[in-house]
Amino acid sequence: MTRSQHALYLWLVLGIIIRVGSCTELTFELPDREEQCFYEEIEKGVNVIFEFQVIQGGNYDVDVKLISPGNGVLYQEQRRQYDSHEFKTEVAGEYYFCFSNEFSSFSHKTVYFDFIVGEEPPLNPDAGAHHTALTQLEASAVSIHEALKLVADYQTHHRLREIIGRNQAEMMNERVLYWSLAEAAALVVVAIGQVLILRRFFAEKRTTI
Repeated sequence: MTRSQHALYLWLVLGIIIRVGSCTELTFELPDREEQCFYEEIEKGVNVIFEFQVIQGGNYDVDVKLISPGNGVLYQEQRRQYDSHEFKTEVAGEYYFCFSNEFSSFSHKTVYFDFIVGEEPPLNPDAGAHHTALTQLEASAVSIHEALKLVADYQTHHRLREIIGRNQAEMMNERVLYWSLAEAAALVVVAIGQVLILRRFFAEKRTTI
């Protein structure tokens, strides 16, 4: 992994720390022929948003499933690169979602997911305790807070796209390099073969005379 990729992954981790109060974000490695699951205790009647994206490896696809406490399948897709699913919990309990790379025999994947449970707590919990209007400073703080959340979401989205684009560019550069080396080797072999054929041709002519 290059230094620039390390920096991008570090920014993703920092994004997790910034938003840890309202959601769970993680970027992890998924080896070939393996499945990894994540568990979350959720109360009844809570809105949940589940998003994921494969950012490196193979054809950029994984199998995904989301299971309720009664082993009911809430969401299931095969070989998807990215998707989003929103639902409201009907029962309290342990929900879990799994990423599977069992169909791949040699390529591991790097997967990013965002699991948002419920609404983010208000910036000022005591705002509803009285009926007075917000001061200009409080209103500005709330507005800045909402804008920063939006900026964080956009930054995460563009960092993911940058990682995917960089990985694809590096993979293409590697393929072009190998192909160029193969062509150069083929040209050398053809040149040597032509020289040997010409030498044999003139050697046969001399013996005939």
